[in-house]
Amino acid sequence: MPSLSFVLPHWLYWSGLVVFPLVAMYLLARQRRDGPAREPTLFTAYLFWLTAGFMGLHRMYLRSWWGFAFIPLFAGVLYCNGQVREFRDDVSRTYAALEQADSAVERTKPRDAAAVTEDQRATYDKAVAEQKALKIEFDAAVAVQEHWRNLSRACGITLLVLLFIDAVLIPGIVRRQQGARSVAATVSAEAVVAQVHEAGVGQDPTLEFHTRLTDMIEAISVKVGQFVAYWGVIAVFVYYYEVLARFVFNSPTNWVHESMFLMFGMQYMLSGAYAYREDQHVRVDVLYAKFSPRGKAIADIVSSIFFFIFTLTMLWTGGRFAMDAIRNTEVSFTEWAIQYWPVKLAIPIGAALIVLQGIAKLIKDVLFVMRRES
Repeated sequence: MPSLSFVLPHWLYWSGLVVFPLVAMYLLARQRRDGPAREPTLFTAYLFWLTAGFMGLHRMYLRSWWGFAFIPLFAGVLYCNGQVREFRDDVSRTYAALEQADSAVERTKPRDAAAVTEDQRATYDKAVAEQKALKIEFDAAVAVQEHWRNLSRACGITLLVLLFIDAVLIPGIVRRQQGARSVAATVSAEAVVAQVHEAGVGQDPTLEFHTRLTDMIEAISVKVGQFVAYWGVIAVFVYYYEVLARFVFNSPTNWVHESMFLMFGMQYMLSGAYAYREDQHVRVDVLYAKFSPRGKAIADIVSSIFFFIFTLTMLWTGGRFAMDAIRNTEVSFTEWAIQYWPVKLAIPIGAALIVLQGIAKLIKDVLFVMRRES
């Protein structure tokens, strides 16, 4: 298989972090409005074709047995590439030995043919013989590696031909499947599953307490949390590309890991307010769970002093941290050299969101305690 030299452009990385969640949120809203699709869709079929067509999943989605024809070809690519990697060590070893033999031949080659001694002649002949033997061994290793590479290339080309054929056939297959599955539109009631929280979370007595101001603040926390949640889907596609590049094309990347751990770092900061709103920050506390709802609200009011000390400090220091990165136009020290200032800017933004959510939580706690029925 040919090697891949693709490096993710910086503009595509940053724009993808913005555009992909917006598109995903729009598609989810439309699906909730229209209901789940009960027939094969052209979009889903092409999505399977693009991301997993080499294993025939688009055909299996369309209930076509021809999907199984892709599996042995893909398995052949994996096996042949494994053999290429296996014989790469032999090629490197024999090449290094051949270079040493070439150096030995040049070093022992007689400079004056008339004055050469028998020992010099014997040493030179031995070096030449070793050079020839190593050359044969090196050529054999290269030939075997090239053999497996050609087989991998043949399986890959066959896969590509089948995929291009299916790219043309998919619309017709989808239309036939949709015609065959004329199912009456029935709406089934969704089962309500009781939510079970893990120990230490979901104990906030004001979770279902609402005011206009706090609902406005919490709406911001929820939207930001939902937005960055879709970054996890991006990670699936990116690591999927890395696995294919590494094991199918023998082209491991140097940007996938860095791009994803920076993305997850920003997600961690920006989703903190949403987690706080949903009471998903674990409390290491053995007394809080035993309090009454009113007692829990009072405990939250008292502990909010320490909460605001920490979050406001993080907001202040994170802001200075981000401003330094912006002024110095910091980039990473890797070959990818991605900009660091957006990553560090997520620290004060995330801290500000948590502070806002903390204010909403404090307002709800105070109002909850003041309520007579609490």
